[in-house]
Amino acid sequence: MTAPLTPPPPPHEQSAHSQSPSPYTAWPSPSGGTGSADAYGYGKDGPGMKTELREAAVVVVATAVCGVLLGLLWNWLAPQIPLIGDAADGRWVVYVKDTEGEQAIGVDGTFTLLALAFGAVTALAVFLWRRRGGVPLVVALGVGGLLGSLVAWRLGVWLGPADDVLAHAKEVGKGVTFSAPLKLNAKGALLAWSLGALLVHLGLTALFGPRDPELQAPRTAPKDAV
Repeated sequence: MTAPLTPPPPPHEQSAHSQSPSPYTAWPSPSGGTGSADAYGYGKDGPGMKTELREAAVVVVATAVCGVLLGLLWNWLAPQIPLIGDAADGRWVVYVKDTEGEQAIGVDGTFTLLALAFGAVTALAVFLWRRRGGVPLVVALGVGGLLGSLVAWRLGVWLGPADDVLAHAKEVGKGVTFSAPLKLNAKGALLAWSLGALLVHLGLTALFGPRDPELQAPRTAPKDAV
C-alpha cells in the first residue's frame, strides 16, 4: 500500500506566486514600465570628480581673464578727482580742487556696480554651460570673481594717472588742474564680483536647475480570483 501523494496547488495559487514581482528587482519607470534603480540616478556620481575639477579650473581662469575688461571699464567710467599744485617758498603742496565733491565715493561705487554686473554675467554663463551646478563650480565662481577683481583693480590703477602727485604737479605747473591717481578706498568692493556671482548662480539653480525624479511605489500584481 503506497502513501497518498500530495496534490499540486490550485492553478490560481501557482500564478499568484509566479507573477508577484520582487520589490527589490523592478521599479516602475516614469514611462509606465519597469526599470532598475539606476533609472532614477542611484549609483551615479555625475561626471566624476576629475571632470568637475577640470571644469572648475576653466571657470577660474576664464573669470580671472574677464577682470581685464573690468579694469578697462573702471578706468574709463570712474570719475576723475581734480587736484591742484601750488608752490610756496619752494615747497610744493597738492590739494583737492573740489573739497565738497564726491568723486572718491563715485570711484568705489563704479567699481562695485561693474563688479556686480560682471558677477551676474559670469554666473549666467556658467549656469548655461553646466546646468547641473555642483560645489566645484560654485567655488570656482567665488575664487575666479576674487581674482578677476584683483586683476581689474591693479590694471585700473596702472592705466590711471601717475601715483606721484608731487611730480605730476611740478610737470603740469602751478595752479594747473590734473587728475588724482585711481584708487580703490573701499577694499570690500573686491568681493562684489564673487558675491554677485554666487547669489545669481544660486537663484538660477533653484529656479531652473534639474530636478530629481520622484520615486514611485512598486506595483503589486493583482490577485487572481479564487
